[in-house]
Amino acid sequence: MLSQKNITIIKSTVPVLETTGTAITKRFYDMLFEAHPELLNIFNQANQKKGRQQTALANTVYAAALHIEHLEKILPAVEKIAHKHRSLGVKPEHYPIVGEYLLKAIKEVLKEDATEEILSAWEEAYGVIANVFISVEKEMYNAAETKAGGWKGFKELIIAKKVKESSLITSFYLETKDQSSLPAYNPGQYVTVQVQIPGERYTMNRQYSLSQTYNPEQYRISVKKEHDSEPSGIVSNFLHDNVKEGDSILVSVPAGDFYLDVQEKTPVILISGGVGVTPMLSMLDSIAKHNPTRPVTFIHAARSQSVHAFNEEVKELVSSLPNGKNYVVYKEKHEACDFTGYVTYDLLKKTLDTSSVVYLCGPPPFMKAVLHSLNQLGVPSDRIHYEFFGPDLLMEAADKGM
Repeated sequence: MLSQKNITIIKSTVPVLETTGTAITKRFYDMLFEAHPELLNIFNQANQKKGRQQTALANTVYAAALHIEHLEKILPAVEKIAHKHRSLGVKPEHYPIVGEYLLKAIKEVLKEDATEEILSAWEEAYGVIANVFISVEKEMYNAAETKAGGWKGFKELIIAKKVKESSLITSFYLETKDQSSLPAYNPGQYVTVQVQIPGERYTMNRQYSLSQTYNPEQYRISVKKEHDSEPSGIVSNFLHDNVKEGDSILVSVPAGDFYLDVQEKTPVILISGGVGVTPMLSMLDSIAKHNPTRPVTFIHAARSQSVHAFNEEVKELVSSLPNGKNYVVYKEKHEACDFTGYVTYDLLKKTLDTSSVVYLCGPPPFMKAVLHSLNQLGVPSDRIHYEFFGPDLLMEAADKGM
């Protein structure tokens, strides 16, 4: 437990962290990777280059300072991050290294404002916060390794089939080498794929949602091919262009706190944009197979028909549900869509029951707009669940009700 004196000191730094948090975390990562480049084998370098990881960490540090007296308030955020850490292979021995360079970054950015008293308080606070993460992650590692079919770290899975779903998205069907059963997962969860790309110094990790209901014989991930010029395109282009059927890739046990309780009876609305359809498809498929009478509204937005993946699969699944509805939104007018433009307040007002549970996934601007509309429509925040691919940049905005 933190001393009351240090709690008071930490809380006094909240206004400073609100304005300098990202500068601190940017400097932190620069120093961390300069001293420990081997950690680049774990961290997503694309998120580093885009500044997303720095912003996400700044949000986390700010939230921890704000709620330092009641850290249980940030437990949902801790669990979300811990799932990602477990899937990436972050270990207890990494935390002292992170703490050392976080304190160095605070001292360097805040300069004379970073008094010995403040640094001492943050050193103690970091130790408490790190222990929370280590404890939560220990349970997650144990669960992943001991569950039926589970494993430690990464395991080689075979690409049994590769299917082009649209001009941008390709599905990869993964099986074990010995045909043993794969561990179960909840619809909406993801796996981390680890690849060593020729010419690249470090291994690269990317997280991809499982895009169908659990099948013990086969996982399916569906990957959007990003632009070559973007950092995030390195792995997706490698998978699309270089990985063939019969090849193997390293995969983690499924993880993630964004998932659907299939057995619930409450009406559910699944809203997705672009490749955000992948976890929603797993949810829809699971409902169709395990709880088909549940009322479901499926809303998907895509730029055009050519990039719209899984349209026929969704139609087939929804048609099997007596209480299923399906709406397609294209940016450009087309006979195959129900609405043109964007998923707006007016569109949502026409299509959703505000008593429903909402699941949402897609690009950042899409999610911000939809979350804002849901808020305006009066959908309670505890009935809105969302997944952001990459660091959770929306955490602070969501906490403030957008």
